Amino acid sequence: MKVVVDYDLCESNAVCMGILPEVFEVRDDDFLYVLQENPPEDLRPKVEECARRCPKQAISVED
Repeated sequence: MKVVVDYDLCESNAVCMGILPEVFEVRDDDFLYVLQENPPEDLRPKVEECARRCPKQAISVED
């Protein structure tokens, strides 16, 4: 699984970080960082939740 973020859409609102801080982080510079581009499979449900709940639909999951 690979986490993909469309940074043109992302507003760094940190919804994903609130759900899965071990994968997503919004830093003091107000940019989103993906801490684990290929997270372990056991995190898939949470990663998919992040993708669903992203207000701008900027997150996707590739297999």
